Amino acid sequence: MRTTRRIIGIAAVLILSGTLFSANAQTATTTSGAPPVTTSPAYCTSTGGTLENRIPTYGTNGAIQDWLRLAGHQGFCQYTASDGSRIHVSLSTLFANKPTLAALAYYAETAWNGQGEGNPASLYCTQLGGSDLFGGINAAGGGWVEFKTIDVALEACIFPDNSTIDSWGLFYHSAGIIRGTDLSTVLRYPDPYPKTKKGDQ
Repeated sequence: MRTTRRIIGIAAVLILSGTLFSANAQTATTTSGAPPVTTSPAYCTSTGGTLENRIPTYGTNGAIQDWLRLAGHQGFCQYTASDGSRIHVSLSTLFANKPTLAALAYYAETAWNGQGEGNPASLYCTQLGGSDLFGGINAAGGGWVEFKTIDVALEACIFPDNSTIDSWGLFYHSAGIIRGTDLSTVLRYPDPYPKTKKGDQ
């Protein structure tokens, strides 16, 4: 009987502790008093971005009625600068607090080797070990599509860890040109490279 009461008492304490912990977690705030940003969509908008839900689509160089919508979708955050330039990064890449290949590629600012014929952004993506899924070099074309946006068909560089950034933004950044926003100010994973290393490349 005592054992049963003791077990019931321990269970009651654990349940009460769990309830209090859950309540504290729900009401936790940052040091500024604002609720913490706990999702990638919220983080995107809190850093000045615009949410996009894009669908992989093949054949975007042809007539819209002939475009082939593929399975799946990908959330992106679009940043737009005052000059109208834009850069897109997948929500998972933006929100990651550990290194991703896309973030490291952006930070590294590796120079384009100039090799290949065709779309330089696609070639640069390949040089870095990524894949421009629709090969921006093929005649049919393709990209990540969302209608009612400026960049309806987005060309994106996807790395083996599935981290993703738009190919043109990555390409321009390799030449020191910032499009949309400097992602080093919004990516949760900070730039690991010393500035001297970048200057020596």
